[in-house]
Amino acid sequence: MLKSMIKLRDYQERIAEEACALLCTHGMAYLALAVRTGKTITALYTAELLRKHSMLPMRTVVFLTKKKAIESIQQDFARLAADYVLLVMNYEQVKIGNKWLEDADLFILDEAHGLGQYPKPAERTKLLRSIIGRKPVIYLSGTPSPESYSQLFHQFWVSARSPFPEKTFYEWAKAYVNVYQVRFGHGLVNNYSKAKESAIMEKVGHLFLRFSQEDAGFTQLVEEEILTVRMEDRTYAIVDKLVKKRVIVNQEGETVLADTAVKLLNKLHQLYSGSVIVDEPSKYAKALDMSKGRYIRDNFAGQKIAVFYKFKAEAVILRATLGRPITESPEEFQAGGADMVFISQIQSGREGVNLSTADALVMMNIDFSAVSYFQARARLQTKDRTEPAKVYWLFSDGGIEAKIYERVKAKKDYTVRYFKTDYKLKDEATDI
Repeated sequence: MLKSMIKLRDYQERIAEEACALLCTHGMAYLALAVRTGKTITALYTAELLRKHSMLPMRTVVFLTKKKAIESIQQDFARLAADYVLLVMNYEQVKIGNKWLEDADLFILDEAHGLGQYPKPAERTKLLRSIIGRKPVIYLSGTPSPESYSQLFHQFWVSARSPFPEKTFYEWAKAYVNVYQVRFGHGLVNNYSKAKESAIMEKVGHLFLRFSQEDAGFTQLVEEEILTVRMEDRTYAIVDKLVKKRVIVNQEGETVLADTAVKLLNKLHQLYSGSVIVDEPSKYAKALDMSKGRYIRDNFAGQKIAVFYKFKAEAVILRATLGRPITESPEEFQAGGADMVFISQIQSGREGVNLSTADALVMMNIDFSAVSYFQARARLQTKDRTEPAKVYWLFSDGGIEAKIYERVKAKKDYTVRYFKTDYKLKDEATDI
């Protein structure tokens, strides 16, 4: 192994060697390592191996990730003591004319599944395609295609070396997707989720390096428990009225509007965890019910906990009820004492954040995304953890969270279609 300040595990060294071979031959490698098995350090070490052995020029490496993961990646790089220049930036910073991006010798794309929108690519995906060209790419994700293998096309499309020669998803889908139609509103639209797994993996399977937590020797996997919280009577009254009337106006003139199924879904999602977004006279988030915050305070006293929430007003509830030191810095939390509480929105905290010193992870709410489910619940895990990684889901009694949970646990996003079925809503044009 190369001289560094960190000792890599045997499997990380081996995977890095295999990744080097793929990069030299194909210009890309996909590290599909399970969460908490060390994708980041393996990718950084791969770049150092390429440089050390002069396989590819490796002066500048760009690592694209989520904002909250930047500091921990920089720390890993410092411990590795690699001899190349690393720029760590979040995807929102990607733009044409950035000299660092233009001069990069290698791109590392963290949580690459986020580039897999279909049938049309997101703007940042199109930007990356224009910047990367034929430069080598390391893809990182523990869940490369969480909902459909159709999510793989645009991930590889960002590189001019993509194994798929098709220029657009629609052209690609003719060969790799069983396209069918579903009703949307008053018409039919194409659904591209039923991709042909075997045909796709025949083209790209050789680029994947997979490794599970079991392969890595994890002995303590995630243990989940659902806790039910009775919300205030007022919350249930608001929900009932909103479902029936689709609009609520209080004495102060604050208006909450749910005139479509999508709006109703989002309002119920908010209310069942204690908040709501007021629509008129101006749009703002409002905390209404402190029940979940009080429950966390009373039932997790004496434990070092991390709490993930969905809506911004839920953070207001937590700060108003917990009565303990609260931080949004994973590094401060890791170094903090037993009374420390880490809080984060699910979307920003689900990836690249190490919370292994926590006794438990409390999910105040649940996201609609299956990716969020699988990634957020793994934040406590490390190979050397001797205690179970406990994840507690706080669901309101009779609320929507349990319905969302059943879908995302089955690797499906909770969509408005499921919502309409669960709540027996009519089609959009006639449901009011």
